[in-house]
Formats: sequence, C-alpha cells, structure tokens
Amino acid sequence: MKKVIFVDRDGTIIREPQDEQVDSLEKMSFVPGAISALKSLSQLDFELVLATNQDGLGTASFPEEDFWPVQNKMLETLKGEGVVFDDFLIDRHFVQDGSPCRKPGTGMFGKYLSGEYDMASSYVIGDRDTDLQLADNLGAKGYKLGPGADTWEKIVESIRCGERRFEVVRNTRETSIRIMIDLDRVGQSSIDTGLKFFDHMLDQIAHHGGVTLQVECKGDLDVDEHHTIEDVGIALGEALAKALGDKRGIERYGFALPMDESRSLVLMDFGGRIDFCWDVEFTREYVGDVPTEMFKHFFQSLCSASRCNLRIEAKGENNHHLAESIFKAYARALKMAIRREPFNYELPSSKGLL
Repeated sequence: MKKVIFVDRDGTIIREPQDEQVDSLEKMSFVPGAISALKSLSQLDFELVLATNQDGLGTASFPEEDFWPVQNKMLETLKGEGVVFDDFLIDRHFVQDGSPCRKPGTGMFGKYLSGEYDMASSYVIGDRDTDLQLADNLGAKGYKLGPGADTWEKIVESIRCGERRFEVVRNTRETSIRIMIDLDRVGQSSIDTGLKFFDHMLDQIAHHGGVTLQVECKGDLDVDEHHTIEDVGIALGEALAKALGDKRGIERYGFALPMDESRSLVLMDFGGRIDFCWDVEFTREYVGDVPTEMFKHFFQSLCSASRCNLRIEAKGENNHHLAESIFKAYARALKMAIRREPFNYELPSSKGLL
C-alpha cells in the first residue's frame, strides 16, 4: 500500500508572522531546517502532500492555475532543491472552524482514506496541536514542530529510522513463525523457538548487532529441529532484507571477532548478489539442543533470504565457544554493514543500484 506525509505550510515550511498573514514576498522566509528536511523526506518511499487551512497564497490545482506570488516563490525554491509535492490540499474557501473540511477535520482527505493508502504508516507534520489531532483522526502518526516540541532534523531522522522496522509472518505445514526486526532501536528482544541454545544464539544477533529482534516459532520439533531452524533463517532473512529497504546510506560491508580460544571471521556484503561460503568444523553432533550441522544450514538460509554475500570461517576447540563466536561475529558484521550515516541518502554502489 502507498504511504503519505502530509505537511502543513505556515509555521512548518514558511515562518508565520505575528499577524499570521504571509501576504507579501517581504514577509516570506523559511522555517530553519525545512528545505533540507523536505529534501530528505522526498527521498523516502512516501507521497509528499501539502495540507493547510490557510488560503490566500495559492491554489489547490497546481500547475493548471496561477499562483499567488508567495506560494509560487515557495514552490519554486523547493523545486530548485528537488522537492516537488505530489498533491495539494488547501482550504480555498475559508471554511469555518469546526467544519469537517477544515483541519483537524478530514473532509479534504477523502482520497487518502479510501483504502489505497496505509495511514498507520503515514505521517502528519505541523506546528499546532490541531495537526496532531488531524493525525489521530486520520489514523496516522503526528509530529509537532516548534519550541518545546520537535525540530525538523529530529522529525526526519525519526521517520527515517521508523522505516527500518519490518515484521514477517510465515506459516507452513511444518512451522508457524513471526519475526520483527528493528535496525535502529535497541529495545527489549524476545526469542522463543522451542530450542534453548538456538534462542541463546539468536539473542547474540540482537544484543551484539544493536537491533531489536522478536522471534516466535512453533515448529514440528517432534519430528526434528531442521524445519524450525531453516524456516527461522528464511523468515529472519526476509525481515532483514525488507527492513534495509533501498539501502541508501548504509555501510554495506561488515566483518569479524575472536571469542576465548575460538576465532570467527564473518564477511558480508548487502550488494544484492547471493553467495555463501562456510569453512567451519564442529567435533560434536549437538551443542545444547541444536544439531551442529544445522548452523551452516541456518546461515545459508539467512544469506539467501536477505540477498547477501556471506562468508564464514571459524576455528576453535570448544564447540559451544565456536558456535557462539560465529553468531557474535555475524552480529558485529551486521551492525557494521547496516550502519547508516545521518542524512546520507547515497547508494553505496558505483552502479547506482543494489
């Protein structure tokens, strides 16, 4: 489904003077951070919509009709920075307060409430409490800009971080799985696969990867451990690939670490090409309740589903340490690879596509 960001105009994009009337070019100036923030938001997978109660500066039918000078100047300036609105919702008739056609009423927003848009994943950005109320009325998330509230920089980074969270539900005849991963928040992780040592290993990915991970799996453990471990790997890989999105701004590559007498080397590349190499030898059939042969299968499934180039090499005497060092090294490599510089929207590829 499509997503949208509704942006108020006066007090949010352009400063609102004391008389609340931006009726001349001399009175027009931009809110600090607004232009760079809107440019950043335009890089994300949202439609950008101007939504305001204030008329007097322009028209709702851009570009067919003429604009008032201030609105025209504002749009020209933003367009020069690569910011173009997908739609305009402007109260052109000075509708009275309390009317459903005036914010926080939703009368102007019918197109976006038809079921074609995912309002729960959409946003309203404004400078008044009525903008937050509008967000509630639309079923969207709201941000208030201004003193004592949020800055444009915080708003953009919050929206951007919120986009790197994904949930996968995968049900087959052998397993029923729900996995949620959030790449930008270290929260309370919860993992229950029915295999205690496997839970402990997955928790290493969450803790040392700096991510929030929730895993629930009910599998046919009465048969054996294979389906549970394989399907968790597939679902986790799918969630990771979706959470990474278009991968703009990520480091892309990651590697390595030692643990006691064991050492593990994990090399990864989220470049979109799938390849897997495993150079590890276990000397026991089981570690805890997990067959050691399944560690390779887990990482191979995870690699394929996340569309990653993954190479794992490890040596050690204690098989518990060996397995744990691999999961910790994978987590640290993952943390490096998914790291994203603030306001960096470049693809980490000379090809321009990942």
